[in-house]
Amino acid sequence: MNLELSEEQAAVKTLARDFADREIAPNAVAWDRAESVDRAIVKKLGAVGFLGLTIDERYGGSGGDHLAYCLVTEELGRGDSSVRGIVSVSLGLVAKSIAHWGSEDQKRAWLPRLTSGEAVGCFGLTEPGTGSDAANLTTRAVKDGDAFVISGSKMFITNGTWADVVLLFARTGGPGHKGVSAFLVPTDTPGLTRREIHGKLGLRGQATAELVLDAVRVPATALLAPEGKGFSVAMSALAKGRMSVAAGCVGIAQACLEAAVAYAGQREQFGTPIAGRQLVQELLADIAVDVDAARLLTWRVADHIDRGLPFATESSTAKLYASEAAVRCANNALQVFGGYGYIDEYPAGKLLRDARVMTLYEGTSQIHKLLIGRALTGVSAF
Repeated sequence: MNLELSEEQAAVKTLARDFADREIAPNAVAWDRAESVDRAIVKKLGAVGFLGLTIDERYGGSGGDHLAYCLVTEELGRGDSSVRGIVSVSLGLVAKSIAHWGSEDQKRAWLPRLTSGEAVGCFGLTEPGTGSDAANLTTRAVKDGDAFVISGSKMFITNGTWADVVLLFARTGGPGHKGVSAFLVPTDTPGLTRREIHGKLGLRGQATAELVLDAVRVPATALLAPEGKGFSVAMSALAKGRMSVAAGCVGIAQACLEAAVAYAGQREQFGTPIAGRQLVQELLADIAVDVDAARLLTWRVADHIDRGLPFATESSTAKLYASEAAVRCANNALQVFGGYGYIDEYPAGKLLRDARVMTLYEGTSQIHKLLIGRALTGVSAF
């Protein structure tokens, strides 16, 4: 694994950092308080090519490798994880799935719009009663001639109220993962309603929604991949998506480090800056080690993907470590800030709130420990 960035990768990282510092970070507190990111950010993300990373230029993509994608999602996560989530879902879970599994017609219909920011995608897997146990989802798609009629509901769907298309998973067959199929469902299809979820602990600026499908009728051409292959679509998307979450967690941890070091150098107690206190330096050192370890584990996943090597276990490892590390880093940063860390004029509190959900979605920490354990022993604990 080469740890030195290429000239192109370094340029992408600089572009992403400048974008985050200019377009995202100055607005993060206001968006958090308003529980809404300015939707204009989507077109801006598309204009700089961030919504088209790794997608073939034939379909409006900006190309690049998966390490470049990690570099961008890290910098977006450093600016505001609510914005990072827009990219991770619309590009990472939806557009990449269409690029891998879609027909030529589906690619040409959706990819140029998604990569430009003209359209936004969401990933309709989680249900009110099925989170970790995704193979047992209950949303059902019944075949009716040359169409499917879909009924059910989805919960905690990132981009849910903004999306123009849902990559929706529904049961078309018997129980278990073999009975699940994937569909591309435009959100203006009759029978599909959306309700935004407010009052979240973190990622408050992100549009998170419940989707309800009441006899939503879609043509058979809406199937993404063959019927019964939906679980494979979901798992392949999530394996790469976990890398994106891990990279976003690195961004949160990096923001914690930068904020805590800066504050420790300015804040004086007992006549000198607290940066000179041994136990404060311990907190800073712990954050720095977690940042480096999480970053390297995440880069390893990108390296494996780009070289065509197996990466699912490495992705689980990176997501597990980086998400837990982001919580530790944010907690340590808040400790450095002391009482000021507890008010939202300073970044530590928001970073902690945003970090906490990272241990829950795209596989809880406990699920990833079981996935890693299965890879080590060959025995499933599910």
